[in-house]
This record gives sequence, C-alpha cells and structure tokens, in this order.
Amino acid sequence: MLKLSQIVAEGAIIPKLTSNQRDEAIAELVDALIRSGAADPSLRDELITRVLDREKRGSTGFGKGIAVPHVKHKSVKGMAAAVGLSPTGVEFNSLDRQPVYSIFLLLSPEHDPESHLRAMEVIFNSLGNETFRRFLRQAQSTDDVRTLLEEADTQTGRR
Repeated sequence: MLKLSQIVAEGAIIPKLTSNQRDEAIAELVDALIRSGAADPSLRDELITRVLDREKRGSTGFGKGIAVPHVKHKSVKGMAAAVGLSPTGVEFNSLDRQPVYSIFLLLSPEHDPESHLRAMEVIFNSLGNETFRRFLRQAQSTDDVRTLLEEADTQTGRR
C-alpha cells in the first residue's frame, strides 16, 4: 500500500512558500525536490517548463485551496512529491477561482504510469478530507506537515 508519507520526499516540505505567484511557487517546489535528491539539478529548468506546460493545458488547482501540479520525466528515477504551503494563497487559476494554500507537486518516472496514478490517488484521497486540508493549511513547520502525512496514512489504512 502506497503511503502519503513515502511519496513526499524527505526535505521537500516548504511550510511557508515565499511566492504567491504560481510559476515561482512551482519553481520553489522543484528546487525543494532537487535539494532532496529526487531530481538532478541539471533538470531544473526542464521540469519547471514541463509543469507549467501541463498547467497551460488545464489548471491543477482543483479548488478548495489545493493544487496538485505533476510531471513525468524519463530521467527521474523514483516518484517523489514536494509539499508547499502558502500563508497568503497562490493565484493558481483554480477551478473555483479561489487562491491555493496547499500544493503537492508530484514528480514521476516516465516509464511507470501506474505508480504515477497510484500516487495521485493517494494524494487526492488525503486532500479530499476536509479535516486534513484544514490542518495542512494551519501547519507551521516541516514537522507539522510530516505528522499530518503520517496521520493521513494511518487513517487511510483503517478504511
């Protein structure tokens, strides 16, 4: 069973994004994934471009203050997500026209679409829970977020 806490890369949680603009927030999250070792620094610009191209085809801001931008890349070895929280909200062109406060950016290997879909499902199951979204939005630190991810895993395990 894939767990949310396993998907989110160690060191790729940003409790306070500095930008309130979508493109810069995505760059911050890609940088966090690179720092965590999930992607090679040489891929930075290409990953950012790919995520933004995906956004142009349709916003991954799904409403209720959340966005799940995602990208598959041939040079990415394993699946990893970064979590970014915005105290002020990011303009993400969301379906409900509201700002986004919680962003999960998922990076997946191109050759493994099944794992990508499973990871998206795990992320959406948690983000579909109103209590999880509310606590995530109130999280102040990396530890707060990590604890929430682990709690979400135990709750999904019980269902």
